[in-house]
Amino acid sequence: MATSIVMPALEMAQETGKIVSWLKKEGDTVSKGEILLEVETDKAVVEVEATADGVLAGVKSREGDVVPVGQTIAWLVSPGEQPPAEPLAAPPAARAAVGALREAQARQRAASTDDRPGRSAERQRDSAQPQENTAPTELGSNSPQISPKARRLAKEKGVDITKIVGRGPDGVITSEDVLKAAEAPAAATPVAAPSTLSAVARLMAERTTQSWTQVPHFFLVRDVDAGALIDLRETLGSKTVTHTDLLVALVARVLTKHPKLNATWDSGAIRLNSSINISVAMAVQDGVVGAVIPNADKTGITEIASQRKELTDRARNGRLRPGDVAGGTFTITNLGMYNVDAFNAIIAPPQAAILAVGRIADRVIALNGQPAVRPMMTLTLSGDHRVVDGAQAALFLNDLADALRTPGQWINGSG
Repeated sequence: MATSIVMPALEMAQETGKIVSWLKKEGDTVSKGEILLEVETDKAVVEVEATADGVLAGVKSREGDVVPVGQTIAWLVSPGEQPPAEPLAAPPAARAAVGALREAQARQRAASTDDRPGRSAERQRDSAQPQENTAPTELGSNSPQISPKARRLAKEKGVDITKIVGRGPDGVITSEDVLKAAEAPAAATPVAAPSTLSAVARLMAERTTQSWTQVPHFFLVRDVDAGALIDLRETLGSKTVTHTDLLVALVARVLTKHPKLNATWDSGAIRLNSSINISVAMAVQDGVVGAVIPNADKTGITEIASQRKELTDRARNGRLRPGDVAGGTFTITNLGMYNVDAFNAIIAPPQAAILAVGRIADRVIALNGQPAVRPMMTLTLSGDHRVVDGAQAALFLNDLADALRTPGQWINGSG
């Protein structure tokens, strides 16, 4: 039986995907799990695996094609079998995404019919008036000949009519001449060509804008002593385990006591998630992606470190898979390696919170009534006030601070 290969959809309102390259060619025999092609989605460049054994056939989309999610791009068939003549109907979610894309394109086409401010209104006024009278107005001998309408338009646009060469009958300046003159300075001014955003950069811009304008953020800041965290990392092996790995393990375990912080905002309701999947923000060439470590509360520190390293390598090489960036329920973003003391992070919807981690630095603090120098770290929690309130978020930070005082007990040697 033929198996369709469709453009994959991730969780962040992806509408299309661009085929970067086919790693298999039509007629090749492939096994389930083999990489078939690379696709640039709204999140990253991902590898699409074969979902069944078979022969690659009926390739409908080529490298460079932009394809709606859910649309069939090829088939896996049995030896000697012909691919279906027509693709199977896309699932409802895919059809909805394609419909949304078409509506957006229609709105864009309508909005871009004429992108010059006020130009549409001018055309409507022009169409409602009789054909322009190009007879020159009565002027002095040194004044240019210009139609009455063109003179009014020049005054509105602030155009010097003495600098215009008329192209109407007998050299009369017309409204079209005025419009061209009004546009000429902008065209003559050197302007840097706009850069084309990659899919990752474009989505980051769209999603951060959407989150910042639609999600009611609040922020809580907590300074914590990182001495025990440093000691545990040295014990486990600083070349193998990073501070981020330890934070993933600790945050996931603390979240088991605070399900609201691990919840999502879903269509006007709070949805508690059964799994704790920590998304780790990773810098790539064109932006930031969130690679997910699933079930982090039940995963040992050694395995967390291994997964994080593998995800980092794939992210930097543009080889993330769809499953690598899907299903996150809480995000950690760490800029400590860039010597940032503290920062506020923007929540990644539909998640309810994100933890921003600053660098570890020696500071003078009061310890047992005496000044002491300790390695301190600033944590900033961003919360969605629709899902969690300040008191609940504060309790989470309190428990996380306690876990950082005794990290080994919380991780419990599970690695």
